[in-house]
Amino acid sequence: MGDPADAELHDYYARGDERGRLDEAVGEVELERTKEILLRHLPGPPAVVADIGGGPGRYALWLAGRGHRVEHRDLVALHVEQLRAAAGGLDGIRTAVGDARQLDLGDASADAVLLLGPLYHLPRRQDRVRALGEARRVVRPGGPVFVAAISRWAARLDGELAQRLYEPLPEVRERTPEVERTGVMPPLFPGSFSGYSHRPGQLRAELRGAGLEVVDLVGVEGLAFALGDLDQRLADPVGRAVVLDAARAVERVPELLGLAVHLLATARRPTG
Repeated sequence: MGDPADAELHDYYARGDERGRLDEAVGEVELERTKEILLRHLPGPPAVVADIGGGPGRYALWLAGRGHRVEHRDLVALHVEQLRAAAGGLDGIRTAVGDARQLDLGDASADAVLLLGPLYHLPRRQDRVRALGEARRVVRPGGPVFVAAISRWAARLDGELAQRLYEPLPEVRERTPEVERTGVMPPLFPGSFSGYSHRPGQLRAELRGAGLEVVDLVGVEGLAFALGDLDQRLADPVGRAVVLDAARAVERVPELLGLAVHLLATARRPTG
């Protein structure tokens, strides 16, 4: 019998919505901020970057466009097909179906590793640490590993407060305290998003548990998700700068770290 979390993952991504998610207003902030954070520690091109759980390949295409060679792997066959179609034979990208917990890449074969999605769908700690351990194995000594996680409070602040999911789905209010206690976000209806959410300290501990050194941990979007007029703000150059500056200003404030929808850790494989 398969893992229920894997079945829920495939049910959700089979809808094909992930390809356009980063074109939405909040996704646009996530995309721009993630690129900015990656560039702080990403090796210069040409480098081999393993994009693990890379979805339809938005970051893989960006990396290849910067001159990197990208090894893209994703558990969802549709995402691999979408990237192949988008790449159109572009040199520098190799993609295949693959599981972050058991990669087909050689030891120390990448200069950097991106895990910008796998931890969302691994509710068991042993699986998350295993995926992080695989990233450590694949990256060269001293190389960076970038790891994204959903904040433990995203269900309440984004889903319940900002998106008002309690209106079409009243049961959300009853489930939120359990999500904040366990981190597990169950599907609210067949095919809806489900996943796992982290506390900042927990994410640090899991990185260290996999033998990685934590270099940085930041909140990605700040409060952008809560702005009802985010579309208009991003369309205005000054408004856009204000949104992004606010996210940068609070990205490492300990008391505010969990407010963002996503956390992004930069870790490193020890050289010793």
